Formats: sequence, C-alpha cells, structure tokens
Amino acid sequence: MGWLWAIIVGFVLGLIAKAIIPGKQHSPLWLTTICGMLGAIVGNAIARAAGVESTSGIDWSRHAFQLVAAIVIVFVVDMLYMATLGKKKQQRQRA
Repeated sequence: MGWLWAIIVGFVLGLIAKAIIPGKQHSPLWLTTICGMLGAIVGNAIARAAGVESTSGIDWSRHAFQLVAAIVIVFVVDMLYMATLGKKKQQRQRA
C-alpha cells in the first residue's frame, strides 16, 4: 500500500510542478510521476534536516519542501529529456 501512495503523491506533485513551471514541458507523464516521487523523497529529507519532519496537524512546511524539490527536479529532468530528444531528432534527420 505504501508504493501506491508513493505513486499517487508523485503523480500529484509532478502535475503541480508542471503547472507551476512556465512554458511547455515535454516530458511524458510517467517521467513526471517519477520526478514527483523523487521530489517527495528529497523534500522529506530536507524537512527532516530542517527539523520539521513531523508537526501537529498538517505538515505544511514538509509539503512545501516536497513541492519545491519536485519543481526543481521536474525542471531539470525536462531539460535533460529535451536535450536527449533533440539529439535523437537530429540523428534521424541526418540518416
């Protein structure tokens, strides 16, 4: 059940990150979900390091760390994805 929640949270964080980043992102949905999952993991680690791992009520600060991490990861991975995709398109045109 933990994996299901990780996928759901990753999906939601990835979509929110894509909505916040300006411009169009070209990465597929499965890659966005993985980036969101990584953002949740990194955000939890940063929250733990900042001393706000768990608070009473809703952990807004932990969720903010997760979202910021997801935004950064989705942005970087999308740039890498487009660089790789662009190289593949150039190779196809040359052949």
